Amino acid sequence: MSRGVLVTGASRGIGRAIAQAYAARGDRVAVHFASARPAAEETLRGLAGDGHVLVGGDLADPDAAREVVAAAIAGLGGVDVLVNNAAVAPGPDNVHRIGEVSYDDWQRTWRRMVDVDLLGAANVTYGVATHLIERGATGAIVNVGSRGAYRGEPDYPAYGASKAALHAFGQSMAVALAPHGITVASVAPGFVGTERQQARLAGPEGAAVTAQSPFGRVGTPQEVAAAVLHLSSPEAAWSSGAVLDLNGASYLR
Repeated sequence: MSRGVLVTGASRGIGRAIAQAYAARGDRVAVHFASARPAAEETLRGLAGDGHVLVGGDLADPDAAREVVAAAIAGLGGVDVLVNNAAVAPGPDNVHRIGEVSYDDWQRTWRRMVDVDLLGAANVTYGVATHLIERGATGAIVNVGSRGAYRGEPDYPAYGASKAALHAFGQSMAVALAPHGITVASVAPGFVGTERQQARLAGPEGAAVTAQSPFGRVGTPQEVAAAVLHLSSPEAAWSSGAVLDLNGASYLR
């Protein structure tokens, strides 16, 4: 049976792979983007099947988050699955190691990462969960967290903290939404070889990055998508509340 699926941050990388995986199984997908509309349009054009829609909005803005959910519901005729994938990812432009960054930059980076990676996900979850409860419908929510929530991110502490909080938020929602037949789970990927990471993998750091896993490689967006797809399936309902490590044994806890 076809489901309506909202994937946040689906312009490229992991989000694009997740959108493609749902479309391939016959679901209708709302492809969300914040600012990269051309990339999101490319994702949309490449999806199998039909009934897919494009929805834009900066999830750091609570009003925009609400509008994203409303647009997805209207465009798909209802949302049954939410994938909270949108995030401000670590990069050269937002390194904020304490002792090496100004207080103003520290504040700015923390605010942006928390607003998108945690509060944006919380606000979108509120909208989709309320929609499902009002419909009296079951559904699934999957959060894309990070290995960094556990191992520490000294260069990106706001990212690690936001992802740890996202995992905890997902577990709280798993308990709160279970009586409504709504499952909530999270995945915690390690390093994933997305398009934006190819230069790093090809550079001087590449060998050290791939050596983090005893498999001698990094993860793929498709592997993350497969895990997300499973956790949102009816067969995985008993996994509600789980946080699935997805890092090729690069970090064990």
